[in-house]
Amino acid sequence: MDPEPLEEDDDRYYARRYEAQADDEEHQRDWPEHAETLLEENGYEGIYQVASFHPQYCFADAPDTDAANYTNRSPYPMLHLLREDLIDQALEFYKHPEDIPERNMAFAREKGLLYWSINGTWLLKKPIQPKNMKQR
Repeated sequence: MDPEPLEEDDDRYYARRYEAQADDEEHQRDWPEHAETLLEENGYEGIYQVASFHPQYCFADAPDTDAANYTNRSPYPMLHLLREDLIDQALEFYKHPEDIPERNMAFAREKGLLYWSINGTWLLKKPIQPKNMKQR
């Protein structure tokens, strides 16, 4: 099923889950870049922005166990197509929007892996199970 195009006056965002070649790590790395290229080729550069999320997302030079990785993880490989004008409007309400990624990463690290294992087991390949916690 192809996604419906966003109308110029549509103030929602569009998220697309992708399953094709889900086990192919190279494909998963290239798919967001391919989406960006399609936006550029179709004249949407500067209008839409692609944000990608993945269950095993890991920042460059970060260990798998860095809780900050969870800021870019999702239950499935997924792309969000965001309208840049709406991002600009939202950022007007933040004093230092350039600090948002660092604040999110600090929050994730403060919560730690145990928090994410309890509240986001779908994010982990092998969920951490505390010794005294009963299985549901």
